[in-house]
Amino acid sequence: MSAPVSNAARDLAASRADAPHTSMLLRMLVRAAVLRRGRAASALFAMVVAAAVATAMLNLYVDVQAKLRREFRNYGANIVLVGKDGASLPADALLQVDSVLAGRGIAASFGMIVARTSGGQPIVVAGADFNRARQLNRWWKVSNWPTTPNQALVGVRAAPIITPKNQAFDLTFQGRVLQVTPVGTVQTGAAEDSRIYLSLPDFVAWTGVQPSSVEVAANGSPEEIAAMMNQLVQAIPAADVRPVRQIMEGEARVLGKTRATLLAAAALIILTSALCVLSTLMGWVFDRRRDFAIMKALGASGRLLNGFFAAEAAALGAIGAVIGFAAGIGIAAWIGRVNFHAAVVPRWSVLPIVLAGSMVVTLLSAILPISLLRRVQPAVILRGE
Repeated sequence: MSAPVSNAARDLAASRADAPHTSMLLRMLVRAAVLRRGRAASALFAMVVAAAVATAMLNLYVDVQAKLRREFRNYGANIVLVGKDGASLPADALLQVDSVLAGRGIAASFGMIVARTSGGQPIVVAGADFNRARQLNRWWKVSNWPTTPNQALVGVRAAPIITPKNQAFDLTFQGRVLQVTPVGTVQTGAAEDSRIYLSLPDFVAWTGVQPSSVEVAANGSPEEIAAMMNQLVQAIPAADVRPVRQIMEGEARVLGKTRATLLAAAALIILTSALCVLSTLMGWVFDRRRDFAIMKALGASGRLLNGFFAAEAAALGAIGAVIGFAAGIGIAAWIGRVNFHAAVVPRWSVLPIVLAGSMVVTLLSAILPISLLRRVQPAVILRGE
């Protein structure tokens, strides 16, 4: 009987020696938080605020950036292709542009000549694909778009001169006469106000001139748009590919200021929360110096105490991150609805960033308190000195 009993005792001792100390560590962490609920709640609240602000700002930054880019596309093209030396573009230029865009924008071809009215006045006449131009230039103020052949869109400055009573009129180009009917006006505050727009098929059939430019509203970051421009240069060697500086620089400026504002606000609040956590952890160490002294007197090493305190800080950061992430999503949705009148989609990819950031903040805040733990002298503390 002695052999089986001794074997069983050895197995039990071995299993206890190999068992993880996770449950003991967890109980110590929970007990520390329960006994000092005030300080734990203060530090947790600070981390929840920091995580909520970081989540809201990151969600807004990603979502608002996409919305702003879509809004900028409503202001027209950010890339223009023109034939070199004023020549027409190849017949397949628009197809090549569509292939490069691959659904990441809209492009429209335009042809342009100088014709004369029946009174001999010169007037710029442009040919356009009205369906594409309507999508590309949503900012144009158009009273009515042409829908049938030989209908024209007349600029608001040209209309009183060319057709004051909105009647049909003749245009002449290289001896060829075309009678058109005005059906609407266009107003942009720019050169378009002095032009006449025909459908591209009518324009080509009348003038024999192919489109000489393609306007492109490309979606994407500045790096992606630059890559598209390089692809367009390679795909259409006969075209000069130019960025529309006003649009691209304005977009970059607005996005840059938005990013700087959101990140600066988030950094300021996170720094304030980190100082609050540091203060709380310092008080936590002071309140528990007797507990740590007893642990040292019982043989706990400095590394064990440091690891225990770091685990408390990391757990505090993780719990605060999860609660703050949920609150931050709600805050971002509210800001989007109130300020932008649009829904802000929750970005779950932000959660790992917020979780890691919160734990890093709490661990950094724990560096100074951990250094104080190393100075704990069990004999002095237990004597009450």
